Amino acid sequence: MRILFVIDGLPGGGAEKVVLTLAEQFLRQGEQVSLFSLRDVCDYPLPEGLDYQVIVDRCRKPWRKLTEISRRARQLDDAVIEAEKHKPFDLVLSNLHKTDRIVARSRALRKRNVWFCLHGVFSTSYLGHRTGFDRWMKQQKIKRVYQGRNVVSVSDAVGRDLVEQFTLCPAQLKTIYNPFDISALRAAADDVSDRPDGDYLIHVGRFHPGKRHDRLIEAYAQSGIKAPLVLLGQGKPEQEQRLHQLAQQQQVGDRVLFKGFQKNPLPWIKGARMLVLSSDSEGFGNVIVEALLLNTPVASTRCPGGVTEILTGELSRGLAELNSTALAQTMQSIYHNPPVIDPASLEKFSVESICQQYRQLRSV
Repeated sequence: MRILFVIDGLPGGGAEKVVLTLAEQFLRQGEQVSLFSLRDVCDYPLPEGLDYQVIVDRCRKPWRKLTEISRRARQLDDAVIEAEKHKPFDLVLSNLHKTDRIVARSRALRKRNVWFCLHGVFSTSYLGHRTGFDRWMKQQKIKRVYQGRNVVSVSDAVGRDLVEQFTLCPAQLKTIYNPFDISALRAAADDVSDRPDGDYLIHVGRFHPGKRHDRLIEAYAQSGIKAPLVLLGQGKPEQEQRLHQLAQQQQVGDRVLFKGFQKNPLPWIKGARMLVLSSDSEGFGNVIVEALLLNTPVASTRCPGGVTEILTGELSRGLAELNSTALAQTMQSIYHNPPVIDPASLEKFSVESICQQYRQLRSV
């Protein structure tokens, strides 16, 4: 099978990691895999054998923004036509919304088996701050891209959000969870790190308003837990400064440890007494699965997205409503009485299982 991934660059994000994990597994299974990146940025190592091409837009005309999508679709067409001289692609997977807008305009891919892969809750990302006509216009723009298209969502919640909030009807809508190379993940968790000794709590995520570090710090202060709270991530300096100030105001400044971005956070997650997620929304919640695979209990907000589809059964005790008081109570409960994590229940997230589901899209 010949597979094409298209994505708007490969900076260090979750969707980008998912694409490379899938690509690497398909290559192991003997498939031909191409990855077309629409920006010359790559913060991840590329798997051996991957046909990686960067489609750079060199237009510098003053009106370039007005013509960007149609121009870039033509550039993509040229790359696809060249790549398909000997054999067409059997499966095309478009990732991230800007990429989707370009792929939707592609003439060369019009008769190909194209699936648009959604990695986040669109209403939160694109409608959250909009009202009135501005909101309606954004809804129509989204609708034009995905109406009547084949769509893969990383959680049931992401798919429902697209259909309900944008009143559209995909040709087909499939949920396929994010993939995890379980053996490689557990091996990487044994790497050397400078994580703290003893018990600590951990949060992994960039300093972004949607991650709600403010709620996290307030909940930690209210929980009364004395073990340190380790924050792995980075963001704008002013955002981090506000969080330092909040920790001081909450009188936990000496116990909230800002450890910056860690290239391999897995040893830190494995060594933690508990992982905490405080977000307003999560398309899937990769870090939750990573924690569970490393036998680290999780406390999380019951936010829109895939979190409630991961924390099921006994693990659902780790879900809290979207406020600091509820999150503090859940943190206390999980910290003092952690649930049993069943490794067998996590096999559904294995890269082998997920690749098989993507493979089935060829015949759908």
